[in-house]
Amino acid sequence: MSNLTPISVSDYFDDAAFKRLKALADTKETPFVAIDTQTIATHYAELEDNFPFASIYYAVKANPAPEILELLKNKGSNFDIASIYELDKVLKLGVSPDRISYGNTIKKSKDIRKFYEAGVRLYATDSEADLRNIAKAAPGSKVFVRILTEGTDTADWPLSRKFGCQNDMAMDLLMLARDLGLDPYGVSFHVGSQQRDIGAWDSALGKTKVIFERLKEEEGIHLKMINMGGGFPANYITRTNDLKTYAEDITRFLREDFGDDFPEIIIEPGRSLIANAGILVSEVVLISRKSRTALNRWIYQDAGKFSGLIETLDEAIKFPIYTEKTGEMEEVVIAGPTCDSADVMYENYKYGLPLNLAIGDRLYWLSTGAYTTTYSAIEFNGFPPLKDYYV
Repeated sequence: MSNLTPISVSDYFDDAAFKRLKALADTKETPFVAIDTQTIATHYAELEDNFPFASIYYAVKANPAPEILELLKNKGSNFDIASIYELDKVLKLGVSPDRISYGNTIKKSKDIRKFYEAGVRLYATDSEADLRNIAKAAPGSKVFVRILTEGTDTADWPLSRKFGCQNDMAMDLLMLARDLGLDPYGVSFHVGSQQRDIGAWDSALGKTKVIFERLKEEEGIHLKMINMGGGFPANYITRTNDLKTYAEDITRFLREDFGDDFPEIIIEPGRSLIANAGILVSEVVLISRKSRTALNRWIYQDAGKFSGLIETLDEAIKFPIYTEKTGEMEEVVIAGPTCDSADVMYENYKYGLPLNLAIGDRLYWLSTGAYTTTYSAIEFNGFPPLKDYYV
């Protein structure tokens, strides 16, 4: 496959936002990410409008920059936390512990204790060993069990079987939670990041409904919450439905399964909230061909898989790439600057870039506000971490 159509920035950013980012970018040395906080605020408002019944828990792992956390704190967001390090960042900004969920199912007992001592009372789990740790380190807390879901074929960045458990085990864990003195609070799932198939939520909610009904009828356990995780997509090369379309269908699925009085709902946006607020700016370092008759140029740039673009692994996420150069297009291979043969972003899917693209020109990777700074290596090949700026 290839794409020889020039990228139109207006398909991804409004004029004012891109001008703000471009004005900042022109003053900085590559590579870096520039993020527009007003775009994040707009996306947050859209989530509130489309899911008025849901509590928003921002997935901090997507981008833990203080500028973003402070903005979302002031908007009233809650926070899905993956580690004690993220917890410290959020608490330092004055976020109260009742707005925090420990959403990682893989955690040390001593870390659970630190969350509990900080006042956090909402914990995810998917195994007996973890549940018993929670019971000891965070007695009386609310727990929700994460179930396995399908969707690996329809998500651009699918989740493996690393997280979640089968329905029968989920019910056993919620019963054990009750017996251990915990509050069996609800069920969570994640349909996969950048999930294009809205039906994946229908399937997951159907499984969740069975757990709710069986525990109520057989054990007298009344679950109170569904955590639908993230998965709402951002705009990359392959376009998606808009958020309103997702929200309308997901709301219909909820009503079909739970009636008008459905449980407390949590959503955990990360990518959909901040990806389209950012631009990664790189510089072309070298352009070459592998033989005199080679049909494709290799474009080497100063950002790669180890400096924020790891989601190009297996060419899963196809970022829109814009350049100010225009003219005849040619298929290219795009690679990073490191001495590692894995540092090639796109080789099978051929991007089209202008023939007059030259060493020293800049490439603008659109929709890169999420999972770029946090995936950047500290010092691979001596290169420093990806810089980030906010406007």
